[in-house]
Amino acid sequence: MATIDRHATALALAHALSAAERGLAVIPLSRTKLPALRSPHHEQPEPTPCHGECGRPGHGVYDASTDPRRIRELFAAAPWASGYGIACGLPPHHLIGIDLDTKSGTDASAALRELALRHLFTIPATVVVVTPSGGRHIWLAGPPDVVIPNSAGRLAPGIDIRGAGGYLVGPGSRTEHGVYSTVPGTAQLPPGACPPALLRLLMPPPRAHHTGPSKPQVQPGQGLVQFVLAAHEGQRNTRLFWAACRAYENGIGEALSGELTDAALRVGLTEREARSTIASAARLTGHA
Repeated sequence: MATIDRHATALALAHALSAAERGLAVIPLSRTKLPALRSPHHEQPEPTPCHGECGRPGHGVYDASTDPRRIRELFAAAPWASGYGIACGLPPHHLIGIDLDTKSGTDASAALRELALRHLFTIPATVVVVTPSGGRHIWLAGPPDVVIPNSAGRLAPGIDIRGAGGYLVGPGSRTEHGVYSTVPGTAQLPPGACPPALLRLLMPPPRAHHTGPSKPQVQPGQGLVQFVLAAHEGQRNTRLFWAACRAYENGIGEALSGELTDAALRVGLTEREARSTIASAARLTGHA
């Protein structure tokens, strides 16, 4: 049975209720950062696709609520809870969490800065939470008509995304490794609006729908090459970096690097500049 620390539970509940007052739906978490309440269907031999329709608690992020009475009921059912999770993707904030990890040995903060420079966006003033391991969670508000999926390392090594169906560990939570806290001066800020350029990077790529007669086969990556060839002065390096990142993400980075370099030379970059940019893309996507 989980150890009960009533003081930690009371603090977690207080923090959770405070978050709910700001429109953030919450659930109780255990010291392992997992939902504190076990699924009511755990003894069934086959997985049950229930998101709370049964009326019982224990459905993870689907239990999340901003109702103080409901939150107290959830914590009362989990007296061993020492933290709380904040559900992402729900109104009114449609929260997106940028999780900058430090445990993987990568510099996720530097990777995010490089992405910001390459794609010309700035992280707005917003809530920033420091994790016990030294990582950071950046809270951003998404638009109501866009669903951002969860991902791990897709944006860059060490950068995980918490979107719809995911949750962030709330500040004030106590875990096995320590306490989550806000960066001074950010606790009372509202989640800043996600920059459009970053939002485009977070969205899943559209699925191609093929209708009508089949077309001649095109070599993989030719669209990326054409994207670079269409670059004007002032956007050549940015377009090359973007195209190279997409190529590496799709497993054709090495095969396409020569054609991307040739395209970059044709639009005015030097060979050294082109190779350096492609190498940066390889590093950022974990293919260096």
